[in-house]
Parts: sequence; C-alpha cells; structure tokens
Amino acid sequence: MKYCFGVDIGGTTIKMGLFEEDGKIADKWEITTDTSEEGKSILPNTAASIEKKIEEHGLDKNDIAGIGVGVPAPVTSEGVVNGTANLGWSYKEVKRELEEMTGLKTVVGNDANVAALGEMWKGGGEGEKNMIMITLGTGVGGGVIIDGKMLVGENGAGGEIGHLCVNYEETDCCGCGNRGCVEQYASATGIVRLAKQKLGQDMRPTILNKEDVTAKDVFDAVKAGDEAAKDIAAVFGRYLGYGLANLAVIADPAVFVIGGGVSKAGEVLIPYIREPYMERAFFANKNVRFVLAKLGNDAGICGAAKLILDNE
Repeated sequence: MKYCFGVDIGGTTIKMGLFEEDGKIADKWEITTDTSEEGKSILPNTAASIEKKIEEHGLDKNDIAGIGVGVPAPVTSEGVVNGTANLGWSYKEVKRELEEMTGLKTVVGNDANVAALGEMWKGGGEGEKNMIMITLGTGVGGGVIIDGKMLVGENGAGGEIGHLCVNYEETDCCGCGNRGCVEQYASATGIVRLAKQKLGQDMRPTILNKEDVTAKDVFDAVKAGDEAAKDIAAVFGRYLGYGLANLAVIADPAVFVIGGGVSKAGEVLIPYIREPYMERAFFANKNVRFVLAKLGNDAGICGAAKLILDNE
C-alpha cells in the first residue's frame, strides 16, 4: 500500500496527516509553528515530525509517494515562496528544502488552493471536477479548481477571490491597499464593519450590540428574525454573490463550496449569497450548487495529500 503526508502550515500550528492512497487518514497531528528568527525552524520541525511518524508506523520510504504542503502565501510552480504575511519567510525554497531534509518528493501549493482541492476530493465538492471554494474567515480566501486541477497562475496568486473588486465607490482601504474588495464585506471583519455602519444609522430595535458585535452575532440575530441583522446579511451576500457571478463566467463551476469560520453559521448563509448571484450570473452559469464545506480543519491536509498523489 502507498502512503503520503499532507501538511498544512499555518501561522499558529502546522497540521499534518498520514494518508493511505485512497484518502483514508491513518494518523493526524499538529505541532506549533515556530516563527522566530524569520521562521527558520518551520521546515526542519516539519521534517523531524514526519520522520518520527515514519518510524512510529514502521513505514518504508519506498512506500511513501511524498509530501504535499499548503502554505499561507503565493507559491511558484517550483515550490518557492517569495514572502509571507505570518511565517517570517521573505524567500523560501520549500520544495527543495523539504526534499533534502526528508528524501521524499514534495509538492507545494497555496493553502487556500490546497484546501479547495481537499474539498473537491473528500468534501463539499466531492464528485465534481470544476468548483470554486470561498473561505470566509478573518479575510476572504479561495481556490479555483478547473478539470480537477488548482488554478495557480504565473505568480502563484490564482484564486485570490478576496481581492476581487466589487464596489468601485468604496473609499476605505482593504488590507491589500486597494478599495472595494470582496474581503471588505464578506470576511468576519468585513461583516463587523458593515454591522457597525448599519447600527450607527438604523434606529430600529435590534438584539445586536454595536460596541462588541461579531459576525457570529449577526447571523445568530438573522436566525432570530432580527430585521437589522437581515439587512447586514443582505449587503454581505450581495457583494459576495456579485463577485462570484463575475468569477463564474471565467471558471464555470459546478459548485461553490463555502468554508471558513463564518460558514459555521450554517445553511442560513446560502440564500443570501445565491439570490444576488442568480441576479447577475450569465445564463449558462445559473445551474450551479452552493454548499457548505465539509472537511473543516482537515481540508488543508486532505488537499495537500491529493496534491502529492496527483503528482506521483
């Protein structure tokens, strides 16, 4: 039997899994991400942890297809990272270094793209070859899968859905430096921003507290029938839905998979996104499903495993 490792490097923890070639997880664990000294220990610590698991499970390296890795940064086709926001790396040859440390073939991708691959393989997009995953967290990430393969692009920045411009009149800046990005309206922080704007103007009674409102509070209030919360959700959904309609004319997905922390609100999200999408979608792109992600924190390691298995 063939095995492989899936690695999801995050700013706080590195999640890892040992997979059988059919996708079954034989073991999964995590270690702390040591970002000190420009993250110089991240890859050595990862390699050491993998070597330990090989020993624990009594595996022969000839039976291991390799290591798939997701990192929170654009990644070139050569497995090179040219800067990260939260790992400390300014330049890192991830593929070369891990291969030298472990003696195992390594394939590297952007973490959001890799998570999308995982959801296509074993999650919300299972059975499909063309899908778009949107991760609604502190920011908005995503991954575009076309014919079963990740859309990577020239600079490794394919699928940066959060920075699609959806409001040309916006005056506030996004974290990326531009204005009017999807992330300003559909991320957890974006939803809080919308809520504070709305609650500062709306005099109707509401169960929301402007001072400490969270994205979870907004959708809990939607479920409770709060009219102000419904209006906030409608703005969130309109910008996200319109953005996805623009993406659909390029990628023509069979399914949109909605993940990230905000997606924990559940099915209540879907109509708010689907309805504005349908208003603006090209007629050929209207036969699309909207589903919630299924893999949670395992999406990254599953996608990383799929990445290496696809590149055997």
